[in-house]
Amino acid sequence: MTMEAGYRTGRPEGMKPLMRWFGGEYGLVLTGLLGFLLAGVCAVWILLFGETVAPGGNLSKAFSFNAALGIFLLSTAAILPYSAMGERGRAIFRWSYIVLALYSYFAENVQNFRGVNPRFVENGTPFDEMVGNLFTTTAMLLIVFYVYLAVYYFRRRAYELRPALVTGIRYAMLAILLSFVSGIWISVNDGRMVGTSGNIIVLHGLGFHALQAVPLVAWLAERASLPAASRMRSIHITGLAYLLGLLAVGWQTYLGHGVFEASGLPVVIFSLFLISILPGVQLLFRIPWGSRAQLKKFSRHGG
Repeated sequence: MTMEAGYRTGRPEGMKPLMRWFGGEYGLVLTGLLGFLLAGVCAVWILLFGETVAPGGNLSKAFSFNAALGIFLLSTAAILPYSAMGERGRAIFRWSYIVLALYSYFAENVQNFRGVNPRFVENGTPFDEMVGNLFTTTAMLLIVFYVYLAVYYFRRRAYELRPALVTGIRYAMLAILLSFVSGIWISVNDGRMVGTSGNIIVLHGLGFHALQAVPLVAWLAERASLPAASRMRSIHITGLAYLLGLLAVGWQTYLGHGVFEASGLPVVIFSLFLISILPGVQLLFRIPWGSRAQLKKFSRHGG
């Protein structure tokens, strides 16, 4: 394999392609798919009986939570093999996250179907209080274990395996940390709304979607017919623009305003996210998609 081919696959010359997306993370994948199944159940219930369950349950929120956690777990399972984490470390993270996610599904769905807000319990039974307290503890543990995972992507060993892809994942990890901070903000604020129209959940959701958006651009960059410096530049533009967009959303929310208001900062926000998309669009046109030989090469190198 030539040095240029090595750049295109994200590996130094001569390095064996030992890893693929998901890399045997069947437990995390199945737990993520469970989220979609539960979201489907909630969707059917909403269509038949409506979203509100008296006195405090809201199945539209359960639907959103199930789908979001499912996407998050599947995305995490996809990139986990590229963390260069040892088998023991991966097992600790994997099973911790599976257990915590299963409890999260339980608390979110059972309580909403019982008519109880699982996060902010009002006039609940001791059982409701216990579930709510454990839900808060679970949320904090999800943050702790994800920080544990994120650290591995900032180590040299992970970078050397797939420089371009891991660069994209690093930006995604920083965005996810902002999402975790926004989740804590929601708890401290006793709700998602700030001021007249600021909604913390927008920042919360956009941060997590960096886990799909930025690594996707990095994956495209690995395959583009461009110089290595240009490919890395595309990843940095996407990652930096996305992070700046999140910070702008956070500031707009802190001021108590929505991101769709007709003012200057929302224009900046949408401009930044547009800038984050453009490198990916450019890369799509610089990849030799139609070549069967290229497809076979990509398959040999583990995606």
